[in-house]
Amino acid sequence: MLHSREDYQQHIQDDRTSMIGNTSAPGGIPQDEPVFLLRAQDAAAADTVRYWGNRVKELGGDLDLVVAALQQADAMDAWPRKKVPDAPPPEA
Repeated sequence: MLHSREDYQQHIQDDRTSMIGNTSAPGGIPQDEPVFLLRAQDAAAADTVRYWGNRVKELGGDLDLVVAALQQADAMDAWPRKKVPDAPPPEA
């Protein structure tokens, strides 16, 4: 999987699902597929996840997935430490 942040490229998420070329087994993420990770400490994360869940609902998506996303957004809101998103300084 291809993260937007270089510091997330090294095993921040588990990609052990078997991969075949540019496709993956059910549930697998191809190594070249862009992904975006949000953490509860990110002050913008809960609202972003909530928007995504509501958008899935608008598109007619799985309501169980919508509920799970909204519950995750609530859990993110409850996380006690918040900060403005940042990135590590560039390597010299």
